[in-house]
Amino acid sequence: MAGHRRTSEPEIETSKSKPGAEMRAVRELMPYLWPRGDVELRVRVAIALVLLVAAKVATVAIPAVFGRAVDALEAGVSAGGVASVPIALLVGYGLLRVGQQGFAELRDFVFAKVGQRAIRRIALKIFEHLHALALRFHMDRQTGGLSRAIERGIKGIDFLLRFMLFNILPTLVEIVLVCGILWSLFGFIFSAITFVTVMVYVAFTLVFTEWRLKFRRAMNDSDTEANTKAIDSLLNFETVKYFGNEKHEAQRYDVSMQRYEKAAVKSLTTLSLLNVGQGLIMAVGMTILLVLSGIRVSDGSMSIGEFTAVNLYMMQLFQPLNFLGFVYREIKQSLVDMEQMFGLLEENREIEDKPDSAPLSVAEGVVRFEHVSFKYDPRKSVLRDVDFEVPAGNTVAIVGASGAGKSTISRLLFRFYDVDDGRITIDGQDIRDITQSSLRAAIGIVPQDTVLFNDSIFYNIQYGRPAASPAEVEDAARLAQVHDFVMALPDGYNTRVGERGLKLSGGEKQRVAIARTILKSPKILLFDEATSALDTHTEREIQTALEQVSTDRTTLVIAHRLSTVVNADEIIVLDGGVIVERGRHDALLAQGGMYADLWQRQQAAARRAEEQAADVEQGIFVPAPAK
Repeated sequence: MAGHRRTSEPEIETSKSKPGAEMRAVRELMPYLWPRGDVELRVRVAIALVLLVAAKVATVAIPAVFGRAVDALEAGVSAGGVASVPIALLVGYGLLRVGQQGFAELRDFVFAKVGQRAIRRIALKIFEHLHALALRFHMDRQTGGLSRAIERGIKGIDFLLRFMLFNILPTLVEIVLVCGILWSLFGFIFSAITFVTVMVYVAFTLVFTEWRLKFRRAMNDSDTEANTKAIDSLLNFETVKYFGNEKHEAQRYDVSMQRYEKAAVKSLTTLSLLNVGQGLIMAVGMTILLVLSGIRVSDGSMSIGEFTAVNLYMMQLFQPLNFLGFVYREIKQSLVDMEQMFGLLEENREIEDKPDSAPLSVAEGVVRFEHVSFKYDPRKSVLRDVDFEVPAGNTVAIVGASGAGKSTISRLLFRFYDVDDGRITIDGQDIRDITQSSLRAAIGIVPQDTVLFNDSIFYNIQYGRPAASPAEVEDAARLAQVHDFVMALPDGYNTRVGERGLKLSGGEKQRVAIARTILKSPKILLFDEATSALDTHTEREIQTALEQVSTDRTTLVIAHRLSTVVNADEIIVLDGGVIVERGRHDALLAQGGMYADLWQRQQAAARRAEEQAADVEQGIFVPAPAK
């Protein structure tokens, strides 16, 4: 139904912060600006603060010196000549101007390394934490929204450092200094008017900007939603094309962009109202002060130079305040964005090494599942009391229909999840008691869904062992039956595979993945539907290579095609997460149970496919058109 929003569509996280979240974001940032043990960066921070003060002193002195220069010039002209004192004051005025900018630029120059180092360290910490999170988090995540949250958080830190530290705080100091100078030079009334004007200006700006923030939040939410949909759609480009859903995807994207448009229009129009209000307050305050100054000039209690200085002080104060609405809004949004980003660090890792975890010691490579039970969702069991052993150097295959729990076996072995009951051991060591890095270093996998990095074929194979030489990479490629194919490409091993390897066929991607695992040379091998994407001829070639590679290695094969596991030392049949049969190929066929039934059906389907292929090749059979 038009306009109906599906309840299954994930809600986009609002950018509105929780109470106290903004200060928490600042607290998270502070250790990176004053890093423990880093003397150089601390010295830079101290020097930057000294330069900041120097720049503000120069700024506050400029109107006073200029006012004195005006008075001296007026006195010189009245006397019929030009005195030397005004020239010195004018030179001093120029030097203060240079000093004001020079100190500010030097401050930025000195502090730049501090800010960028903080951004780098925070980004690295979040990146490492995301890789440390459990598979459950990454299965549920929205990649587009996640990347945008990190991007906005990093930009938020950069903005906060530039404006909060070197704009807002110095401006507040300048307001206090200016009010004090006006009080000492011209009396309390001038200081009071200036202070009240500034406070009214600031209060109006903050209140009005706070009201406008809801439109900015709506813009951010719509932007995140649109970005998530766009990336998801582009990552699934082929699926969109298969079903001809380009218009559907465009409409989903446009719905989010319409929300963004409405929020953006409201944000821009209310900005004009903010600017008008700010201008009015500024004009009223300056007018009152100038009228008072004019009266004092007329009665002789104030000079022209002092009149000019008052005007300069007000203009100098309001110049940075002109951007207060923008800066306040952006700082507040930056704090929200930072909080969202730092919030990623609070995501529960779920799978963590124990404090006393030791590296895995693999002597023989015996893998054992001891009465393992597991549930992704508490309401549905995936594995129940699964118990088997893969002896050292043997090959054990796990087969069964889709949804039987076969791939869950591989995820548990890699400890992407922890078992609910029972335990998994390698050479008698519970994998929950050893470090995850050593566990995964000992196991090589060729997964069912092979995803390659958008880089060269060489990089994707070498990823199995980044320190491997080009010769070792090529040897692994030969074993995986992919070397000749690569050498036939115009760019050879430098050929880029595209996003997720889309430039390669399914079989080519699978062979690259096999070469990558061969190069890793692990103690334990796991093939999860390793030849599922290959044609029958290529499958036989790869199967031979896999048998060579797995010689004397503990090998666990998860397969749907039973023809790939006929030589396994033991075949385990899973059904509904329970082991229903086990034994060698011939023994299972003789039992006449589920394995035998699966075998007969697959063999019949294979014969039909071969007969149809032969008939088509001879022109005997032409497939009927789809109705």
